[in-house]
Amino acid sequence: MTSPASTTRQVSYPGLVDLQVNGYGGLDLNAPDADADLVIALTRALWAEGTTTYLPTLVTAPEAQLLATLRAIAEARRRDPLVAHSIPGVHVEGPALNPDDGPRGAHDVRHLRDPDLGELERWQEASDGLVRIVTLAPERDGALEYIRGATAQGVRVSIGHCAPAPDQVHEAAAAGASLATHLGNGTYPQLPRHPNHLWAQLAEDRLTAMVIPDGHHLPADVLTVFLRATAPDRCVFTSDSVALAGAEPGEYRTPVGGSVAVSDDGRLTLAGTDLLAGSGRSLRACLDWAREHLPFEEADLVAAATDRPASLLGLAERTGPEGDRVELEISRGGSRVLAVDVAGHRVVQE
Repeated sequence: MTSPASTTRQVSYPGLVDLQVNGYGGLDLNAPDADADLVIALTRALWAEGTTTYLPTLVTAPEAQLLATLRAIAEARRRDPLVAHSIPGVHVEGPALNPDDGPRGAHDVRHLRDPDLGELERWQEASDGLVRIVTLAPERDGALEYIRGATAQGVRVSIGHCAPAPDQVHEAAAAGASLATHLGNGTYPQLPRHPNHLWAQLAEDRLTAMVIPDGHHLPADVLTVFLRATAPDRCVFTSDSVALAGAEPGEYRTPVGGSVAVSDDGRLTLAGTDLLAGSGRSLRACLDWAREHLPFEEADLVAAATDRPASLLGLAERTGPEGDRVELEISRGGSRVLAVDVAGHRVVQE
């Protein structure tokens, strides 16, 4: 296992690339009144955390709300070329998810619905074609037809918030699904020892696993096994951060999930339950946790938060020598952002 650094050191990483961001620092993409100003403010808040490329992630909601937020994201990109650079697309998580408690997580069961290629077309019209990833449950009616239609349009389909039979996982991959959203989460607390859909997703070479290394979503041993099973390049890190990331401990009312409890260690759960309600850490903080708790070389962990997600988006140049950069000071307690460059512009300087 890579030992935590005993002395402070400075490093330069490629800018972090996060495929799943619901919000951060009190800024909520899934609030009913989310607008372009909020999107711009969120982008700048993420720059301060070292994230230079991200997919704003919209969760299950009435279609009218999804369309309004997609228009707001497109407007934010038109206003600011650096924001446009940092937002190469959108991830829509839902609404075609499993409605059972456990698999659906914090998604509002009232607004879950079967996948609809017509709705995808309306999303693309509202967002100027920005939808790049859609998460769905492959057991929903019409899922395979949707996967084929979406992938034919260049949209990646990810399996998540689901409880499919193993055969349904393989059928989804054969239809074109290529990702697994926060693998190991968004399912029942207990599954059959075998077979189950987690083993099927890990065994499916056509799926790249997105995992959340925040110390809350997956224990270190489980995440270690996931990374080894998907080696060398079928696993990427995401934050799944939400607006309450960084909030003080307590109970909060949110547009998504209702009452959410923030524990002393930053874990976010639906109040009164053990069900997770997103992540309370940025991708930089997730990488800090991974560096201290997982038995992999630092370069491999960094690649899971930079090179690999960038390649999935067709943006490999962003993590090259001339791409976006983040300078960090790393110590035993974690990391601190010193400077961030986006598209050749210094956007953060300590």
